[in-house]
Amino acid sequence: MPPTVYPTGTTIYYPEKCWNGYTLFQASLHQARGAGAILVDMNGNVVNQWKGFDGFPNKMLPGGYIMGSTGARNFKYGYQDMLDLVQADWDGNVVWKFDRYERIKDPRQKPRWMLRQHHDYQREGNPVGYFAPGMNPLVDRGNTLILCHKNLTDTRISDKLLADDTIIEVTWDGKIIWEWVCSEHFDELGFSEEARNTMARNPGMKPAGGGVGDWMHTNCMSTLGPNRWFDDGDQRFHPDNIIWAGRQTNITAITDKKTGKIVWQLGPDFTATPALKNIGQIIGQHHAHLIPRGLPGEGNILIFDNGGYAGYGAPNPGAPTGIDNARRDYSRVLELNPTTLEIVWQYPQRREGFMIPGFNTFYSSFVSSAQRLPNGNTLITEGQDGRIFEVTAEHEIVWEYLSPYTHRMIKINLLYRAYRIPYEWVPQVDKPTEKAIPRFDNNKFRVPGSSRKRPLKVTKI
Repeated sequence: MPPTVYPTGTTIYYPEKCWNGYTLFQASLHQARGAGAILVDMNGNVVNQWKGFDGFPNKMLPGGYIMGSTGARNFKYGYQDMLDLVQADWDGNVVWKFDRYERIKDPRQKPRWMLRQHHDYQREGNPVGYFAPGMNPLVDRGNTLILCHKNLTDTRISDKLLADDTIIEVTWDGKIIWEWVCSEHFDELGFSEEARNTMARNPGMKPAGGGVGDWMHTNCMSTLGPNRWFDDGDQRFHPDNIIWAGRQTNITAITDKKTGKIVWQLGPDFTATPALKNIGQIIGQHHAHLIPRGLPGEGNILIFDNGGYAGYGAPNPGAPTGIDNARRDYSRVLELNPTTLEIVWQYPQRREGFMIPGFNTFYSSFVSSAQRLPNGNTLITEGQDGRIFEVTAEHEIVWEYLSPYTHRMIKINLLYRAYRIPYEWVPQVDKPTEKAIPRFDNNKFRVPGSSRKRPLKVTKI
């Protein structure tokens, strides 16, 4: 068990080493009447709170606008289906909304249009949904790419009903002008016969709606944006192409926007080449994206490699039915060159030698993310424990924040994904005072009144 009493809010802050700004996160994912979206400054002071926002994730736009959802579908009938996607102003007034993807009639509910959005979306003007110089998302026009669900059957995968992943493009006035359906590209993914057999028996079944197979569980989606690979003539990296990752399959891939075909892929097999073996097995990854132009590491792929359990394949002692057959009890953030598959940077720092199992304290088996900042630092969301921290290229933690908001039902302070935004995106408030918070010495830190400064007696043996 982790500690039951621990500090919350900002616990470490070195202003001169940070890329200073505001941080946005979702305080209580999929919780009705929860705390909603929270915007904090570097010292952990709440700058604004949008109650009722259930962003999956929430994102800020220039001018103090926020994007997210007004709620989730009842889990009895749909798995991680958001009702809509909205854009609201600083005061919470909705200025844009889209929900007309599928008309749903759930038991004992009135029919309604529902978006069934999950995990990600991108507003035109910015490829990844976080700050990059010269690439601001549009706030009063433009198209939006949205990751959604659609129920269907595909006997190549399984005879069971699937909650398949789709990507749609929606205009500002609510017209769907493009759709990509993941299952239609099943044969391009190169699953082994063992993986296919396991998937046919259990395509990631979830209890919602009497049972649906979340076979891919795509959890991120973004365009590539301008990049050096395309500039050098590699058509796989066209700026309009879309990178996405499937948590359940351990696959990260790029889809050609014009043809719909998969033109680049990493996983699920990490043993086929020396480069893949050097990376090692990626498991249950989140927030895979191309670092945008104008940021250090531009053109490389940044991935939060969760660990935990995922995959389909041959049964083993930890996965007797073959589902979730890849397992690891620690996380890492990887920056990869997508053309050579070289590991350019990673957190924690890669070390040669023996690692004692279970002694790695950086671990979030689900949710989580990583954002490259303009000064070369990386903002990491270790979501399972409600922790956000900023780390330098030299692996020094220079800012750390622990969420004080716990879910009423499951009693954990889980975060899905956090974003750092520049001060100038929020003109409604003055730039805050930045006050350093040096790291505490844990050997000396005590709750007031909990212990004496010195023991009554010291015995030497």
